[in-house]
Amino acid sequence: MIATLRNTRFQTISLLLTSLFVFILTFTACKNKANEIALPVPRTIPELLNSNSKFTLLSAALNRAGLATTLAGTGPFTLFAPTDDAFRAAGYADAAAINAAPTATLASILQYHLLNSSVGGSAITTGQSAQATALATNGTVYLSKAASTSGGTGLSINEGRVLQADVLASNGVVHIIDRVLMPPTGNILAIAQADTSLSLLAAAALRGGAQVTSALGGTTPLTVFAPTNSAFRAAGFANAAAINAAPIATLTNILTYHVIPGVRAYSPTLVNGATIPTFQTGTVTVGVSSTGLTVTGKGNGGTASKITTPDISATNGVIHKIDRVLMP
Repeated sequence: MIATLRNTRFQTISLLLTSLFVFILTFTACKNKANEIALPVPRTIPELLNSNSKFTLLSAALNRAGLATTLAGTGPFTLFAPTDDAFRAAGYADAAAINAAPTATLASILQYHLLNSSVGGSAITTGQSAQATALATNGTVYLSKAASTSGGTGLSINEGRVLQADVLASNGVVHIIDRVLMPPTGNILAIAQADTSLSLLAAAALRGGAQVTSALGGTTPLTVFAPTNSAFRAAGFANAAAINAAPIATLTNILTYHVIPGVRAYSPTLVNGATIPTFQTGTVTVGVSSTGLTVTGKGNGGTASKITTPDISATNGVIHKIDRVLMP
């Protein structure tokens, strides 16, 4: 009788312990399930862009150019992504304007924003470095990092400032920029010759001879502050005939004073108050403010030249159009 009672008690206790164990496991499992965090599903670059209302025009352009399929591939890719505001500033008001553009034009512009490798923001070092893009011809871009910055990322690509770096996708990285970058169409001399507002500069370069034309049409990096025709006329050069009547030495001295040798000085890299040596050996002073960019020559009596059209990319440098001839 005693043995039977003991067995009954043992069985009862075992059953209670088993029930308690099952309850604890069930409660713990339910609690863990309730506390689970839903991890985001990795998205490709096109999926990432499509999920953000800032990139409706970029997404439309990628589709129009047939590059969305490419960017959905395995990669890795780096895309410098202009916002909708950047596209509108470049003349693409809406998706209709995107769809009206020639596909070849869109493709070359978009390829100029695309690297066939993954380049994070930390890989963009202080100074400036060249990087080949997916654009086969004239497809090199120049990545820069400011030595110091009072805000923002301090990173830039050509004239484009990086608003946000390192937006990660499953097949690469996106850097958000504030400009649509335009591939260069030729060297500095060729661009000046093709631009009707720079015809007097082109005439002056030809008048200056091989020293000037070989530099502007060469491969050595240059930055040129390019006076427009109205700037030349205000300086006393009314037309091409007046240019050709001027002493060559005078023209060469003036023209070389507008050239910064050995550097592609895009506007994001310009520093307010910086004194920059020119090819002529004199210096010019740069002004950077919220109202725009200026450059001042030593012989201009302190009157600054406004940079009216900055950051025209050339195969051998960058052109900034200015409204006043710089005097040494």
